[in-house]
Amino acid sequence: MVFLAFKRKVVNFSLKYDSIGFYRIATFLCFLFVVSCKENSEKLNHNSLLPNIIWLVAEDQSAQFFAMYGDSTIVLPNLESLAKDGVTFLNAYATVPVCAPARSSIITGMYPTTLGTHNMRTYNAYAKANQPELGIPSYSPLVPNGTKMFTEYLRKAGYYCTNNSKEDYNFRSTLAAWDESSAEAHWRNNDKKTPFFSVFNFGICHESGIWKQGNEALFVSPDSVPIPPYFPDDPIIRKDLAVNYSNLKRLDDQLGIILKQLKEDGLYDNSIIFFYGDHGGPFPRHKRALYETGTKVPMLVKFQKNRNGGAVDERFMSFVDLAPTVLSMAGILPPPHMQGIALEGAFKAKKENRYIFTSSDRFDGQVDRIRAVRSQRYKYIKNFNPVISNALPIAYRTQMPMMQRLDMLYKNGELDSISSNWFIAPKPEEELYDLQEDPYELNNLAQNTILKDTLQKLQEVLYNWIKESKDLGKYPEKDLMENWFVNGIPKVQGLSLTETDKGVALTSDFHEASIVWRTPGDQKWQLYTEPLPKIRTFEAKAVHIGYEDSAVLIYQCEFCD
Repeated sequence: MVFLAFKRKVVNFSLKYDSIGFYRIATFLCFLFVVSCKENSEKLNHNSLLPNIIWLVAEDQSAQFFAMYGDSTIVLPNLESLAKDGVTFLNAYATVPVCAPARSSIITGMYPTTLGTHNMRTYNAYAKANQPELGIPSYSPLVPNGTKMFTEYLRKAGYYCTNNSKEDYNFRSTLAAWDESSAEAHWRNNDKKTPFFSVFNFGICHESGIWKQGNEALFVSPDSVPIPPYFPDDPIIRKDLAVNYSNLKRLDDQLGIILKQLKEDGLYDNSIIFFYGDHGGPFPRHKRALYETGTKVPMLVKFQKNRNGGAVDERFMSFVDLAPTVLSMAGILPPPHMQGIALEGAFKAKKENRYIFTSSDRFDGQVDRIRAVRSQRYKYIKNFNPVISNALPIAYRTQMPMMQRLDMLYKNGELDSISSNWFIAPKPEEELYDLQEDPYELNNLAQNTILKDTLQKLQEVLYNWIKESKDLGKYPEKDLMENWFVNGIPKVQGLSLTETDKGVALTSDFHEASIVWRTPGDQKWQLYTEPLPKIRTFEAKAVHIGYEDSAVLIYQCEFCD
């Protein structure tokens, strides 16, 4: 449905030339021009003070595979150079060890378990059917009031925001989030006077790359790769590990192109550049696991003028901290509903994170609710469904030669006690690990009487977080959907407009909604932040995460043909 808002044109056909009317119109247009020039000058001065911010995002990679975390198996010159210019965060964590739920927390600054995006995957933009075996369609959860994609705040502050090109936020992205989101999105597509926030996603190191790149050239010998103690020393295991290291080399090459472009444009020194992985590595016991291998990610931040270049930062950083940190770097006060804290910038939090909280729930067609909390030294894991194995039979993962090999070795009884532990059912209801003495989390200390107080303390911390964060994991997914969509997918109510001295003001009855607009023929939707000039014809609508967009309102200006 389209609503039309007309301004009636009044013409006196008895006069060939209305000098008074012409003078009034000319005066009005001159006034608008002067005001516009003043506003543009103020914006230019403001924009020159804002930092450009770039995100370089690697898919499916644990921190343990990179030189800045101690692994010298393969040389990654571009990343190693970035590490020399930047700060390495030693304790950065994904909220969920799989992409779509983790990305929902990245883009909102909130936990997926609070948003209702904790299941992998809810909104599926890649297929018509989502999880037919469970009767779960593709849907966008109705997130708590106030939740927005944080790039809206950047756009409102004058940033040009681009995403190239993966979204996958476990909900349908709104038109208010990006100036560009496509394979062509780039800061170069806009004028150089506007500060930008640009995201580049690299899929070459994704889990699927282990089998898709399996027959391509290797840049490291399988005989030279280190074997983690939870894997057997096996030729197929070694081959897949070598493929991953080789994919990291391909990642480094692609990432180097972006860094080169920044330097060509004279932007590198004065830009803030993040490099991080969207969750842990592509292998079994990495991706989809709440062990350090699944949640601890590589994280580099190169600050302006290479401040503190080569340093390390031991503070806890969670994905819920990314949104408020970027907003703070841009001089924007993070909204109070965000559950993360700003680690840097004008609104840097006075207190640091004491704990890291992580979760897992449904992975494709398999459901296994697990929660975890880690302190500086210990990790506590609560398994709510201990009767099933950690080795969930996820069809997508079975395409990996390593997974096929591990399955066969376990069925044949050929895995040692450490390697087979991941497959055993039932698994313990509780797990406790001393990460200082046992970084690979192989020795469960939950029954150790000496650590009884530590166990009880972390139990208390975890359960308080579950309660305070309003964790939705205890509710069956279909029950959540029935509660959200009582009368079907809700729709944002239509817009209203009011003509004022300042222009055309737009409002939505749903005050949580964002308003976007564009002139006829434009592809890009602008974020509405202030009344629009009366001398412009435009169309507008209201949007919100989880809702259908409102009907389109069209405004026809009085002075336009």
